[in-house]
Amino acid sequence: MFVFVCAGCGAELTAPLSQVVLPAHARQQYGNGIQLPVLMAPGAFAVDPEPWGPPWRRWDEIDPDEAAARGIHAPVRTLSDGVPGAIVVAPGDTRGTRLLPEKRGGACCGIDGADGPNMACEACGLPVASRIDDCSLWQAVWLAPDSVHRLPVDGAQSAPLSWAELMAVEKGTPPFEPIATWGSRQGSGHFWSWSPQWEAAAGRALAHLLAASQGRPVTVPDGLTGEVFRRALDALLPAGPSMRRAVLAGPGLPAPGDGADILLVPSHPQTGGVWAPAESAGPTAAAHLVPLPVGVWLWLAFPEPHLPVPASGTMPYDVLRDDPPAPRAHRMFRADPEVFQHTLVRLPAVRTPWLRAILEKHTQYMRMGLF
Repeated sequence: MFVFVCAGCGAELTAPLSQVVLPAHARQQYGNGIQLPVLMAPGAFAVDPEPWGPPWRRWDEIDPDEAAARGIHAPVRTLSDGVPGAIVVAPGDTRGTRLLPEKRGGACCGIDGADGPNMACEACGLPVASRIDDCSLWQAVWLAPDSVHRLPVDGAQSAPLSWAELMAVEKGTPPFEPIATWGSRQGSGHFWSWSPQWEAAAGRALAHLLAASQGRPVTVPDGLTGEVFRRALDALLPAGPSMRRAVLAGPGLPAPGDGADILLVPSHPQTGGVWAPAESAGPTAAAHLVPLPVGVWLWLAFPEPHLPVPASGTMPYDVLRDDPPAPRAHRMFRADPEVFQHTLVRLPAVRTPWLRAILEKHTQYMRMGLF
């Protein structure tokens, strides 16, 4: 575990924290006027390896070789020249800091960090972090990497959980959830929708699925997996007989049968490593792996039934039910467009003409409701 301290005076700025992988939805902006919850679980931190924040440069100001060196293989609107390595923590895990009200930024319902760090070290006044709680943004504190130092906490460092241990403690992320809104005359309200985490995870996975397709149609399993991916895959890929088969694979599932070209697998939340079949697993050992957050993967692989209370037997014919199924979204699933674009431009396969054409029609596909 680690604590983060002020680079100016050494004062502790966080509780002891364990490192996890940056969530797929960390930089997500969801809807308009939406009240999103806290991004990070208590006691955890993650690092964004890419630069973020001002100064920004337009694509026409960037040399193609520089972009390629940064892992960008197709045009983007802007690139950040900020310092890479920002550390994100839950607001409740900060210590010894104070807000800088004059650094409010361009927020409408809270603060967004657009004016730079808006939290200072209470001991010496050095700006050290950005508190984010504006509408449609995940609530978080982003520690500035050039203003803090990471120090290990005394004691043995625990090893990452094995896949078997992870499956025993990890919980699935429900695909539907109540979304809270701000700005209503009646106060805070909510509506049921697809989970923003699912939309972000699908945006990243869809980019990998397209790259793995090699421009051929892709089949996915029926059920929730098909509901999430099939509509976009059918619209973005050509029809034809030479299909590639994508299946769910991972710990606790039977080995994929022959003919599986693409495996939808979980990524480890502590290490970022992607589950892979054993080298002796036959043809699937060479299958293309598409990562999913473990919580989303768990719900796809082992969907949880709606059982609000323990029950046995059948309902008597003269008893009215008062336990309706959990609400569902009133629209078809759409992957997050920004996460999709962010992922796709960082895959070397985007250089191929057919995949580059999909990227160039990104806005058009958004208008069609695919994203």
